[in-house]
Amino acid sequence: MIVLGLSGSIGMGKTTASAMFRRMGVPVYDSDAAVHVVLGRGGAAVPPIAAAFPEVVTGGAVDRQALGKRVFGDDAALKALEAIVHPLVRRRQDDFLKRCAARRVPLAALDIPLLFEVRLDVRCDVLVVVSAPARIQAARVLARPGMTQDKFDGILARQMPDAEKRRLADFVVPSGRGKAETLRRLTRIARLARDMTSSHWPPDMFAEKTVNRRSPDARNRPRYRNHRA
Repeated sequence: MIVLGLSGSIGMGKTTASAMFRRMGVPVYDSDAAVHVVLGRGGAAVPPIAAAFPEVVTGGAVDRQALGKRVFGDDAALKALEAIVHPLVRRRQDDFLKRCAARRVPLAALDIPLLFEVRLDVRCDVLVVVSAPARIQAARVLARPGMTQDKFDGILARQMPDAEKRRLADFVVPSGRGKAETLRRLTRIARLARDMTSSHWPPDMFAEKTVNRRSPDARNRPRYRNHRA
């Protein structure tokens, strides 16, 4: 089974690309949806977050808006939150991949906004980054309800720059040229990916831990730059 990592900075069109993969029949793991589950009523992250940030838990669920305000601009609080949430979301990701493998699907996609930032790119066979010009990105994001320039700038500061993500990607998909072009590129990528040889599933847990301890510049993943989307 080929594991495809799908990422892109805020406002780049990753959600649209994810929906297109699903319409092709590619199972997609949605990291944002997993976060909603663990933060929702009865979610596994609620008790530890209540202990760390009691003011953000209401009615047995985490108030995401209040949580965002609580950790915004506070690096220590953000790291504490990530230490709680990331392992729980990773567990759900593992369960997704196990289910896909049991169904013998040839290709499964991991839709993870912070794929590179949290070093989950090391468990993917192929990396796809969705990108658009900065002016299009800004227009999309600032049109969202409740979004401000300060908030947008804060989000960008916590994400790897788009140029760096594009450099690390095996395929870059432009989302500013219309949906038809995006779909054409993704269809081509899915076809190429299915013909690749998997090297990451089932996982070698020792190798994965070793890679995770390496510096960001020591990524020895196989590359597929000769393929054209």
